[in-house]
Amino acid sequence: MSRYRRLKIEGGAFFFTLALADRGSDLLVRHIERLRGAYAEVEKRRPFETVAICILPDHIHALWQLPDGDADYASRWSLLKSSFSRGLPSAKRTMSKIRKREKGIWQRRYWEHAIRNDADFERHVDYIHYNPVKHGLVTRVADWPFSSFHRYVAQGILHGDWAGDAKLSGPFGE
Repeated sequence: MSRYRRLKIEGGAFFFTLALADRGSDLLVRHIERLRGAYAEVEKRRPFETVAICILPDHIHALWQLPDGDADYASRWSLLKSSFSRGLPSAKRTMSKIRKREKGIWQRRYWEHAIRNDADFERHVDYIHYNPVKHGLVTRVADWPFSSFHRYVAQGILHGDWAGDAKLSGPFGE
């Protein structure tokens, strides 16, 4: 059994991808209010800044800035996954998931990437906002409702027609 070691950087900025076990599911957008509630609960209990986020039907992309002296994003994601899953019916589960009291809704692991510099930061924020277009869910970034893109537009950071028909590419994790 491999022992995966996650990078610990106190006060760091990290890009994440979390996926449902069923990559064809629309559970996250179908239960968006449940997800928002779980997210707010975790953010209140274990504060952090959500720099950018996009909720897609079967996965989440987020860029978080952790507080100074804090490197524990793992417990935050664990709390979010369990809070969201509580009250939902279990998915098909293996014996291993049953033993670990997992509902089988989420993939066990998730992707994290420590943001290295300003260019890396901007590239990942752009990737997060462009992701609904990449997956063919909408033709324009502004048309996807479950994204921090709308906050960026409201704050004057991005224009409402940002990305237009552009195709973004790069070394992003998913």
